This record gives sequence, C-alpha cells and structure tokens, in this order.
Amino acid sequence: MTKYLISFPSAAMQHLTADELQAADHDSREVVRAAKAAGVWVFGGGVDEGIAPVMVEGDGGVRDGTYPERTRLDGGFTVLEVPSREAALEWAARIAAACRCAQEVRAFMYDPES
Repeated sequence: MTKYLISFPSAAMQHLTADELQAADHDSREVVRAAKAAGVWVFGGGVDEGIAPVMVEGDGGVRDGTYPERTRLDGGFTVLEVPSREAALEWAARIAAACRCAQEVRAFMYDPES
C-alpha cells in the first residue's frame, strides 16, 4: 500500500461564506470518520498559520524563516494509505466535495521503515 498526501492551500477556501465554512468543516469531519472506519487514515490537519516557521540546523541552531525557494506552506492536508492511485483519487474527490475546493494528490516514495 502507498501513502498519499492530499492537500489544499488556504486560499482555495477563501470564497466560502461563514455558513459554507461551517458546513465544509462538518462534511470534512465526516470524510475523516469514513477514512478511519475504512482503515486508510494515517494523519491529517491544518497548518497553524499563526505560528511562524523556523529552520532547525543539524547542530540544533534555530533561525526564523524557511528555505528560500519555499514561499509558504498553509492550508490543510491528509495522509492516507491506500492500495492504489485510483483509491487515493476517490478519497481526494470525497475530500474535495466536503471542503468545497480541489485537492492536490501526491504519492510518497516507498519506505520500508515507515
């Protein structure tokens, strides 16, 4: 089975009204419950945009910021472990419908240790 990252940026939901956001929250939690019941849920959540990112060096040094080529990481994400790309796309469609925005799907490389 392969793990997939299903994600969207915060801007993808900016068109929603307060009522639509509340409905999206409810509907997305239903999809999470379904993924857990199906045994494919690994992890998910939203990036806390109120906390600035930092870089941690190998020596433990910490500095503000991110990699220069990285503009920002925000929005929500889900990691699922499913038997096929087609299954990942089906779950992404369910998440897209619940969140009212398109989802980006990426496969993680196989790692026997994870």
